[in-house]
Amino acid sequence: MNMRILTLAFTAGALTMSSLANAQEKTPPPMKPEATEFYTPVPPKVTPGAHNTAPPSDAIVLFDGTSLNGFVSAKDGSSPAAWTIENGELVVTKGKGDIQSKLPFGDAQYHVEWSAPTEIVGEGQGRGNSGFFLMGIYEVQVLDSYESKTYTNGQAGSIYKQHPPLAMALRPAGEWNYYDIIFKAPRFNKDGILTSPATVTLLMNGVLVQNHVILKGPTEYIGIPNYKAHPEKLAIKLQDHGNPVRFRNIWVREL
Repeated sequence: MNMRILTLAFTAGALTMSSLANAQEKTPPPMKPEATEFYTPVPPKVTPGAHNTAPPSDAIVLFDGTSLNGFVSAKDGSSPAAWTIENGELVVTKGKGDIQSKLPFGDAQYHVEWSAPTEIVGEGQGRGNSGFFLMGIYEVQVLDSYESKTYTNGQAGSIYKQHPPLAMALRPAGEWNYYDIIFKAPRFNKDGILTSPATVTLLMNGVLVQNHVILKGPTEYIGIPNYKAHPEKLAIKLQDHGNPVRFRNIWVREL
């Protein structure tokens, strides 16, 4: 074999070895488990309630059965709430109008328990009707639709006139139902244009009935909902629809 061929073969081999060496040098070292671990921020400690529906330690209790100090009349936002308290239960008083929380809220976790009247009066939307209004304008329907026919997106657990519940986990009139609600408030830019719609997740008696649904706008009885810019926080509202619906154990955790 002549020297030229030997030289070329040696050079090619050297280049190959060099390329392998470079490739080995560029291979990153194996990642350690610690590379994907972090220790801050540390979640705040929250003590759960004594039972599943009791308020946790960081909750703002709006109604605990003792007083209506957490609410005012929704007519003017300042006069005392005119509903009654019977045996530690808040009862809708017909004709006294809606009531609203003194405090405003935005993104939050809500818990509210309610019971439809045992005296059955009316049918459909006229039977055990009230409402839990997030920010005072986005309604989670409260209704005795246990064995009463009404439109699907207007029965208990619906986002009224927008999203029907995924399941009907309602209890009969006279028994207590509880709603656990996760609410993300809508966002608007400085020009009042919607940048992020509101969303709701709702569990009825522990059953998921609204799975992070996107709200189309405020609740409308007639017509199509459309967003209008509003503050980041607004009071919640309970509706006087003329039926003596009962409420208890109302609390909220700001998120």
